[in-house]
Formats: sequence, C-alpha cells, structure tokens
Amino acid sequence: MSLDSGGGSDHMQHKCLVIDANILIRAVLGHRVRYLIEHYCGSVAFYMAAANVSEAEFYLSTELTTKHKLSESIWRPVYNGILDTVQIIANDILIELESKAKSRIASRDINDWPAVAAALLLDCPVWTEDKDFFGAGVATWTTATVELFLADI
Repeated sequence: MSLDSGGGSDHMQHKCLVIDANILIRAVLGHRVRYLIEHYCGSVAFYMAAANVSEAEFYLSTELTTKHKLSESIWRPVYNGILDTVQIIANDILIELESKAKSRIASRDINDWPAVAAALLLDCPVWTEDKDFFGAGVATWTTATVELFLADI
C-alpha cells in the first residue's frame, strides 16, 4: 500500500511506527522481527519510506543473500509478505521534509534521512538497530524493547 497525499489508515490502528531498512532485512532473515510485525500489524500501522524499502531490497538481493546462502525464491516471498503489512511512503511526499531530516541526522549518517523524514511526517517513532538515529530528535525503538511500545495499546 502506498501513502499518498489523500491517504489514510485503518481506523483500528491507533499507533504508528516507522520501520528502518535494517528492520525489514531482519524480518526477512530472522523470525523475531517478522513475528512482531505480523502479530501487531492489526493494531499498529507500520510505515516505511520508499527509499528504505529499496535499500533493504538492494542489500537482500546482493551481499546478504550471498552471505546467508539464500536464493531469491526463498527470501522474496517473505519480503513481499512483510511489505503487504507495511504502508510505503512515496519519496515525493518525504522530499518536503528532506532538508529538516538531513539537518537532524547529518552528523551521523545523512543517508538515513528518509526514515527520519517519515517519523517527522507521522510524528511517530522509528524501529531501528542503527545507532545513528540517536540524537536526531525522533524517538527510536530497538527490537529488544519495541514490544513494550507495540503491546501498550
């Protein structure tokens, strides 16, 4: 699903969470993250910046599948299934927040700006394992603690 300027979300979802590329990769390669997304997608709206979706797909289709010896026929259906539970925010929506997001993350990793922009747009936290988000002025959760956020409905 794509978030556009006229889009909305399911009325049952009272919380939202931006997923960073590294979390999507973990969901494809492991079990815990995938379980959390599948378990909570009915009560939490998960979002990803389109750029982060592309980033995850790039890493999955190149070095990670080689490293983990996974063929695309194995990881692609899992990847697509996870994306079915995520609302993707188009790049042209986030571009309006690019300079603000970049100014917050520039001292760490400027390439992380799309997830910061999504968090600013939606006024919600980012689920990431990337320490570069700390100090960027957006709330972050790691996999170790995100269920505290997800379960607190």
